[in-house]
Amino acid sequence: MTIDERPWLASYPKGVPAQIDPSQYRSVAALLEESCDRFRHRPAFTNMGKSITYDELDRLSAQFAAFLRNDLKLAKGDRVALMMPNVLQYPIAIMGVLRAGLTVVNTNPMYTARELKHQLDDSGASAIVVLDNFARTVAEVAPGTACKHVITTGIGDLLGFPKSLITNLVVRHVKKMVPAYSIPHEIRFNDALKRGARSSLPRTDIGPDDLAFLQYTGGTTGVAKGAMLTHRNMVSNMLQAFAWISPNMREGEEVVVTALPLYHIFALTANFLVFARVGGYNHLITNPRDMPAFVSAIRSARFTALTGVNTLFAGLLNTPGFDQVDFSQLHLTLGGGMAVQRAVAERWKKVTGSTLAEAYGLTETCPAVCINPLDIPEYNGSIGLPIPSTDVSIRDDDGKVMPAGQTGELCVSGPQVMKGYWKRPEETAKVLSDDGWLRTGDIARIDEKGFVYIVDRKKDMILVSGFNVYPNEVEDVVAQMPGVLEVAAVGIPDEKSGEAVKLVVVRKDPALTAEMIREHCKANLTGYKLPKAIEFRESLPKTNVGKILRRELRDSPAPAATSA
Repeated sequence: MTIDERPWLASYPKGVPAQIDPSQYRSVAALLEESCDRFRHRPAFTNMGKSITYDELDRLSAQFAAFLRNDLKLAKGDRVALMMPNVLQYPIAIMGVLRAGLTVVNTNPMYTARELKHQLDDSGASAIVVLDNFARTVAEVAPGTACKHVITTGIGDLLGFPKSLITNLVVRHVKKMVPAYSIPHEIRFNDALKRGARSSLPRTDIGPDDLAFLQYTGGTTGVAKGAMLTHRNMVSNMLQAFAWISPNMREGEEVVVTALPLYHIFALTANFLVFARVGGYNHLITNPRDMPAFVSAIRSARFTALTGVNTLFAGLLNTPGFDQVDFSQLHLTLGGGMAVQRAVAERWKKVTGSTLAEAYGLTETCPAVCINPLDIPEYNGSIGLPIPSTDVSIRDDDGKVMPAGQTGELCVSGPQVMKGYWKRPEETAKVLSDDGWLRTGDIARIDEKGFVYIVDRKKDMILVSGFNVYPNEVEDVVAQMPGVLEVAAVGIPDEKSGEAVKLVVVRKDPALTAEMIREHCKANLTGYKLPKAIEFRESLPKTNVGKILRRELRDSPAPAATSA
């Protein structure tokens, strides 16, 4: 492509290169080992008042890797599932699995037995590391799968005596957060570390094309598929994101708050890998849904960076005491995973003084595709510019590239694009062309300066009398109302128009009425975009990382006496 075909290059911030070199590291393990060596005495992670240094991360992950290879006899390429929220055990386990030449299968701890069984069966995972709180689900399904080794751990296991003992006792017996389970021959995580310390890690040649992660996606719309992310894919995306934000980074001084779970690709790459490259100090939040505890944990952390999704930022802004947090060092707030609403971004800037820069990515791209320049003065409604070594195009249903300003499906090419879906060549062929272009399923447009604007998900688009209605636009308008806490727009069947717009609203002001919302919409939206039905609820259904489940809102009946 020429500069005319890549208009975004002319809009790049100063110091950001057009290309990165994916061969800089042979593997993610090599990257993390270098960081541990360079920042050995700097704190790497903290959780519930306990911190570990990069030196401890290096030592403990090597012990875990040695245990997996020498004690469990796992062979290069075997899959290991990790089923935990953000606790200190998680980054140790990730690095250990990768150093052993194995593949990480990140697993949502909130999975039902059916969902977990599918993922274990599909991935063929030989082992799983699970937090006690979720071990009952593993106990129920593991015996019928290829998963022969179960490693269990408690929330407090790495907090040090006596805090570890007290924490685990409270979690089990006071808060009763650990349902009873029975797993014959379970191995405790701390015992695994001790056993691994007795032997040395065998040398394993880990190459760029080896699988680093099987990252499952698509579970809300059908059977979850495992995106095959190679070491080259992950290293590339780390280097791409690093190149974008490094002009704003201070090596050895960054403090990042990680509220999104590490099993989510956004936090995995952005918070773990990118910040490890600069010796970042990572504050792991185990339960971000407990907003008061979250705010308390970061009140005096003097953090420099925070990543999240729109619902997380909105939740923080509506939590008492958040405006008293120390934002004096905050210079990077990155929003992704779902559309950032203008009302949330503008309020965030007012409260924190930091611009909420929107980014865009997919599980299939490790995830980053576009990021806004970090020096933008305010929210601009765009997902930003394609990052280094990334090409994007807008295409019609036949795959024809459309001119600037036209709306169509966003397609992506670059070294971060997945190898394909695990054992699903037909599904891979649907989204990945022979020359490596990925169809994202997102409707977008690119302006003359190269900024990309997501209109909506292709599958979420509402067709009203032949006109396209994009839920994001309707939600953005309604979210500007002071009495609205959260809102989602979905399509419902309609005899006259085929589909109609339905709003599901969570009120901040109990006095808010459906008529007030309708009047606001009439003043800001054209006729076919206006909601035909408005429903009030106490909360919206969300994934564990805060994405609103629109399909569930479409399919589930309204709670009694809440429609208007």
